[in-house]
Order: sequence, then C-alpha cells, then structure tokens
Amino acid sequence: MIDGMNDARFPRLTEESMTREQRQVAAAIAAGPRGEVRGPFIPLLHHPALAQKIQQLGEELRWKGRLPPALTELAVLITARRWTCQHEWLIHEKLARRAGVSGSLIDDLQAGRQPSHMTEDEAAVLAFCTEAHATGRVGEAAFNKILERFGREGAVELLVLCGYYSMMAMVLNTASMPLPDDAPAPLQ
Repeated sequence: MIDGMNDARFPRLTEESMTREQRQVAAAIAAGPRGEVRGPFIPLLHHPALAQKIQQLGEELRWKGRLPPALTELAVLITARRWTCQHEWLIHEKLARRAGVSGSLIDDLQAGRQPSHMTEDEAAVLAFCTEAHATGRVGEAAFNKILERFGREGAVELLVLCGYYSMMAMVLNTASMPLPDDAPAPLQ
C-alpha cells in the first residue's frame, strides 16, 4: 500500500515541478466540469498530451453524453466491478445513487451478485456491458436491445464508456494511489 503521494508510482505534480504543457493541461482540467486534477488525472498528467485528449473524451462521455445519467453511471459501476477498481467504484457509486440507480442494484453489483430488481433499460445496459467486458464483443440479443432503445449512437457511446472506464481503471489500479480520505476498499 502506498503511504503518501510522494511514494506513489505517479506522484502528484506540483506547480513548480510541472512543465509548461503539464500546467496548461492541468489548468484546462481544473477549468472544466471536474474542477480540479484528481483521480486518474494525477498519473495521466505525467503524459500531458494523452491527459488532454483523455480528459476531453471523459468530459464528452460524462457531461455531454446522450445516455441518461443513471445508465451512464451504471455502465461505470459495471466496469469498476469488472476491474475491481476501488477508486472508480468509490466515486461513481455516489454519482450513481444521485443519478437514481437503486441502492439494491448497486449493492448487488458491489457484492458480485446478479441484480434481482432492474428496469428494462438497466437490464439491457447490464447485459451489454457484461458481454463487452467478458468477450470483447456484444452478442446480437444484447446489442439489439440497446439499439432499439438508444440507437446506434447509444450503442457506440455505451461501448466507449466501457472502454474508457476500463482504461481509467487500469490507470488507477496501476497507480496504486491511496483512496481519498483513507476510505476502506469498497470492492472485494
């Protein structure tokens, strides 16, 4: 376990230690809806060109996406559970609850259980994302349910959500940063 940010694999950069490009990217991230450089952007800032493009994609998915916020957050939780990403789960579990995902659905996902109570849309997202994470592709039945409800644009968005948050989970898991406020690991 990492004791502090100075011992991290990707330490938090100070204003003084940043390059001009890193300062520009950090300022752009802080000026956007995130409001600060946090989570996966602490390690990503070590490669500012990638951090800039990744944060733009994340901003598009989280704040400008076409899927309802509850389904977006459900897809993120499914991804966090798939990769046992403590940081991703800790942050997005709260966002999912605020967006209207039921506590029982969240609890079932957290425990690794098949949820027993879901809306039709939630069940479609769960099937779609679970297949994408398990095999790298989505079968006809799961794809067609998303296609019927959200169109091709929604299907692409859901696939990209799975990929984006998988990438972020890998960054966070590899960075081995401590959880905010010394929170206990929410996933087993």
